[in-house]
Amino acid sequence: MSQLKSISVFSVLLLISCVTINVYFPAAAADSAAKTIVRDVLGEQDAPAAEQAPPAAEEGSRREETPSWKSSFTAVIDLVIPPALAQADIKIDTPVIKQLRVSLKKRQPRIQPYLKSGALGLDRNALVAIRQLGSISLKDRNRVKKWVADENRDRNALYREIARANGHPEWEKDIRKTFARVWVQESRGKIWYQGSQGKWVQKK
Repeated sequence: MSQLKSISVFSVLLLISCVTINVYFPAAAADSAAKTIVRDVLGEQDAPAAEQAPPAAEEGSRREETPSWKSSFTAVIDLVIPPALAQADIKIDTPVIKQLRVSLKKRQPRIQPYLKSGALGLDRNALVAIRQLGSISLKDRNRVKKWVADENRDRNALYREIARANGHPEWEKDIRKTFARVWVQESRGKIWYQGSQGKWVQKK
């Protein structure tokens, strides 16, 4: 048994020496976070489905005792491996993010009619672009331009803040790509958006 224990400890030490800390961009978590924010901003937030709690262990169920050396081995593995390989979650509850969400939500009644008419579109950088200036009346153009500028300022700040709040500024580009897709997916009506090559496409 002592020999087995020694081999196990050696294996753990060897594993630790080979582990490279590398947190990957959590694409699934980012997609979920983007949908939460976009649905809230557009006023189409869906109530999350209640998760079913795992069944409780039956009373009096037989429990096997685990050798102390094995418990130590498992503890070391749990301590080392998850931080190195597990994907991080996405935090979206900071005061700055909450404030930006409120600002974006208040502006939607102003810009949505122009998005639905095709005068504005969603570009591939997850921003709002003026697509057809000529379709906006002269008296409204300056006002719409200001709304678009304010909207894009908040959107840029949102993507940057999400990356910063999660301790990974380098994630901003991936977060922006995620939002670019989600804004289109969650928007209603035949809006116009830019494809990956920059070509304008109308949502069906």
